Amino acid sequence: MIQTQPLCWGAKVTQPFRDRLYRLCAELDWSEQHASWLMACMAFETGRTFSPSIKNPGSSATGLIQFMDATARGLGTTTAALAKLTAVGQLNWVERYFMTNAHRINGLDDMYMAILWPKAVGKAPDHVLWRKGLPAYVANRGLDLNRDGAVTKREASAKVRLLHAEGMLPNNVWKPGGFV
Repeated sequence: MIQTQPLCWGAKVTQPFRDRLYRLCAELDWSEQHASWLMACMAFETGRTFSPSIKNPGSSATGLIQFMDATARGLGTTTAALAKLTAVGQLNWVERYFMTNAHRINGLDDMYMAILWPKAVGKAPDHVLWRKGLPAYVANRGLDLNRDGAVTKREASAKVRLLHAEGMLPNNVWKPGGFV
């Protein structure tokens, strides 16, 4: 894949990371826009660190897309093994993770839903993910921005959309041939 578009958060990762990211996109038949969407999601999931070992203190979630223990097992690995990889190495597992949903991702919100709640990929922005009273709502109640007792796809993706915009700022973006 020839890179012609600026890459969201691309200035915060190494050239080998960018190269592997673009290969991942080519393997999944994704565009350069998909690369920026994935970078915004990884910025959110890692607190802008792009660290493969970053762990959520409240769960087993680990790494670039916060792999859960069950997800890692389903891919044939463990979160402990994923945490020991380099960021470039962990992108191999990110690619494996997205293989089943890659063809369904048509926007930033869908990219994030593929990570957070794959059942919502392709759903409308107002699709309700969780309602008050469900364990998943309790775990994700901070995403209920209007405090109405329901988390919608739009609400769940709001912070990722903000990080996408932040990732395109001059100090964060990478442009082929140099920085913007």
